[in-house]
Amino acid sequence: MKNKFKVISVLASLALLTGCGALNNSSQTAESNAPQNETSAVEESKAETDKPEADNESEDSSESETANTEIAAPEKSDLNLGYLNSTAHLLAFVAAEEGYFKEEGLNVTLTQFSSAGELVNGLESGKLDVAFIGSVPTLTFQSQGHDVTIIGGAMTNGHGYVIKSEFADEDEKGVEILKGRNVASVKNSVQDAELQILLKDAGIEIGEGEDKVNIVYFDSQKDAYAALSNQTIDAASVYSPYASLAKSQGYKVVYYCAHEKALENQPCCRQVASTAAVKANPNTFTALERAFIKAYHLTQEDHEKTITDVKKYIDIDEAFIETEVYGGYSVSSPDPDKKGTLTLKDTIVELGYTEDYNIEPLYNTELYKAALDSILAEGSDDIYKSLQEHFDTYE
Repeated sequence: MKNKFKVISVLASLALLTGCGALNNSSQTAESNAPQNETSAVEESKAETDKPEADNESEDSSESETANTEIAAPEKSDLNLGYLNSTAHLLAFVAAEEGYFKEEGLNVTLTQFSSAGELVNGLESGKLDVAFIGSVPTLTFQSQGHDVTIIGGAMTNGHGYVIKSEFADEDEKGVEILKGRNVASVKNSVQDAELQILLKDAGIEIGEGEDKVNIVYFDSQKDAYAALSNQTIDAASVYSPYASLAKSQGYKVVYYCAHEKALENQPCCRQVASTAAVKANPNTFTALERAFIKAYHLTQEDHEKTITDVKKYIDIDEAFIETEVYGGYSVSSPDPDKKGTLTLKDTIVELGYTEDYNIEPLYNTELYKAALDSILAEGSDDIYKSLQEHFDTYE
């Protein structure tokens, strides 16, 4: 495994006020307004009775709004974040390069891993605090008893399959073109689950034979893609940016999941952390979500800067990055997209990928909501409002 490290310098004490100033100010205000002497219940009751009703309502509303939007200082500032060799995880890259982690009082180290299994092991061993992991492996790991919690999103769609050019003269011929072919895939992956969904819908069996699709499993996406150089492998699964790389090398795209009706709005990768860490450090993870939300905002406003940031972590041609990020094949958003993920969970249970289980204790949308509410309270625009609308619809 080839690891790539990007160390974000420790935040100066002055900069800590950027992410936590509102809390510090509100705490001081609360202390200064606290009663210095005890007041009798009768006096308190009289004071409340004498107070104008409108003022009471205004004060209650103000207190409620403050309670909903103020963010406390992170319990833990030094974090390790794991990601894969994919443009799908660009929110972390942008947050690091644009200083959004620092603004939130966080010092984040980014490390590249090769597989979802390695990322989950990193979380459980304490080597990682948060990881971007495929939704299918996350769900199967949860069902197997791994105590990890989904706290946000990373990307929707962005994957599919490619095939050697001798078997297809143009892109997007559809899953039927895989009949009689040996297809490299990654077990316990979104790509594999999606392929099985499409094969089932098309009435195509899995196995050897002219009318079947023979799936050959590999440990990682990198290995599955590399298997195309083997004469016995005809097609392979891909996630971003492998589709663009494959096309540049003469392969054809069997399908993009974003263009398959059965796979619309498929949650590809999720933000995942150990359940114990989430419970112990809610302010830290809320700060992390704020950084990702800010990163999303920049990706919508400044394509050029986004591509430059991504290239520092995924060193491929900038044209490939632009295609993968802005070509209409995927959306990188921090939204937890709980509804979509629950639908995917039901689907993989039906496919036999995993046993059903209670996901509710392992799906936390409150951190993202608190982060988004706090940012909206600071000042909103159409991009932030769109995140609010999406969350309200798909939470």
